[in-house]
Amino acid sequence: MEELNVVEGINNASSWLVNHQDMLIQYAVNIVAAIVIFIIGSVVARVVSNALSRVMKLRGIDATVADFLAAMARYSILAFTFIAVLGRIGVQTTSVIAVLGAAGLAVGLALQGSLSNFAAGVLLVAFRPLRAGEFVDLGGVSGTVDQVQIFSTTLRTSDNKTIVVPNGKIIAGNIINYSREPNRRVDIVVGVAYDADIDLVKKVLGDVIAADKRIMHDKGVTVRLNEMAPSSLNFVTRSWTTNAEYWNVYFDLMENFKRQLDAHQIGIPFPQMDVHVRHVAKAAEQPE
Repeated sequence: MEELNVVEGINNASSWLVNHQDMLIQYAVNIVAAIVIFIIGSVVARVVSNALSRVMKLRGIDATVADFLAAMARYSILAFTFIAVLGRIGVQTTSVIAVLGAAGLAVGLALQGSLSNFAAGVLLVAFRPLRAGEFVDLGGVSGTVDQVQIFSTTLRTSDNKTIVVPNGKIIAGNIINYSREPNRRVDIVVGVAYDADIDLVKKVLGDVIAADKRIMHDKGVTVRLNEMAPSSLNFVTRSWTTNAEYWNVYFDLMENFKRQLDAHQIGIPFPQMDVHVRHVAKAAEQPE
């Protein structure tokens, strides 16, 4: 009896396949076509994105804007490809778009942070307070801008670490751009002992600055007593140099200041504490 049921099931399946052969072939063709559309759409999205980025960079458009627009173009093509794939396999795209719209609203409410990051990315690209290759400080995080993406910005630190900062935090905080201007002021505070001659200290520090040819003397140089601190007289020096030479000038000035102060026997104080010990007479012993 069981063998008869198996044979009957096979015969029914065979009959169903024969009767619905055209429909199965149509489904198979649609699925293959959908796969082909998806593959072609993915390739086109990647090619268009890369080509758009390359063309914009060749035309001198900032790399930050080029990468951002290229990413937007790629995701837009992929979205249309997805809709075309659904339409090919027989799904009503109008209904899908309506469902996606409703789902998008729900997802948008759930992912407000991501949408704010996206909006912040658009603002960063539009106003460009920072660009690829510039050294910036973003709320205490410093590094060279590597790429401004849709939701985040990637920085590369001086010790070759990668930092990913959400765009929303960048817009909400302070952006300090050290590379936007070609010149930068070098501020150095030098502390000397209280018994040092003020005029001599100013002359020594000023001579060190005057001897450095990388400093822009036409922009003015300041060497003044800035503070009478608890254990030192603090002099501030201010001079201008190019962005490229900033750190070299800073370190060289610090070293030369120390050498010249030592050469002129001008003391550089260090934190110290005076302890006064008072002798207290031993109390007379009380009789038992």
